[in-house]
Amino acid sequence: MRLCDSASLGHLTFVLALSNSAFLGFVAAQQKCNGYAEYCDRIYSNVSFVGTHDSAFVGSIIDPAVNQEVSVTDQLDAGIRFLQAQTHKNLAGTALEMCHTSCLEEDAGSLVNYLNTVKSWLEADGNENEVLTMLLTNGDYVDVTWFEAAFNSSGSGIDQYTFVPSTSPNTLSISAWPTYSELIAAGTRLIVFLDYDANESVVPYIMDEFAYFFETPYDTTDPTFPECSLNRPPGASPDGRMYIVNHFLDLDILGIDIPDNAADMTTNAATGSGSIGAQADLCESIYGRWPNFVLVDMFNRGDVFAWQNAVNGISS
Repeated sequence: MRLCDSASLGHLTFVLALSNSAFLGFVAAQQKCNGYAEYCDRIYSNVSFVGTHDSAFVGSIIDPAVNQEVSVTDQLDAGIRFLQAQTHKNLAGTALEMCHTSCLEEDAGSLVNYLNTVKSWLEADGNENEVLTMLLTNGDYVDVTWFEAAFNSSGSGIDQYTFVPSTSPNTLSISAWPTYSELIAAGTRLIVFLDYDANESVVPYIMDEFAYFFETPYDTTDPTFPECSLNRPPGASPDGRMYIVNHFLDLDILGIDIPDNAADMTTNAATGSGSIGAQADLCESIYGRWPNFVLVDMFNRGDVFAWQNAVNGISS
């Protein structure tokens, strides 16, 4: 049997190393984050996504108490990666429900069930490289441990996927967020914010929304969406904060605001007067950067992903 000499072994080692490097490069090139390779190397705070306003309230467009036409699972399947949802104490005052203003007005079930739906989607085949953001409202200003109980319940256990900033309980700088590929590699694919009474010293994975974001005005009744002012937190500076644009149109009926779903196709258009694109352009002209999230009603009525792809430089 002929033994390889040292030169042959060296050549073989070089070829194997080159092949391995090429393979790893091929794998890296093929990775997709939230559906596109372009997102993988971008930090979390440097991507713009459309989100579903009041994502849990689902039903017919003629029902003034709902804001979306398809289920949370269908929203995610369609490409939504930002879910906003209202919570209130249930009528017994014992747990959190997905309620619209009051559980007497609209009750879409428990927070635990909502989280189970999201967890099932995160764990489904083909969704391993998907990163979701969830913004919950705390309408009754309950202690953050009420939310913690829902997140780590035996039925949900979704807390295992949540992201905790490296600086917690201190706020992570807008420029220090991990990339999408880093979030995926770490298994921290759910980013959670709470509008009021978050306490990151107690529950580090439920972050204080207004430490990280500002929001534009909501309950807009002007179909041209002529402003992009900082509405919340009042008196704060936009510098160093990501931001959320509330781009859903309401009708004022005897002092009560209800969704103006007749205007959905215009409101949720990518371009044109009153469109997502027009308001985002206005916001960019003021703040020098695109909104991180744009909240809409009835996301499937319009062309929301055309704007999302365009602003992120996605060609397909």
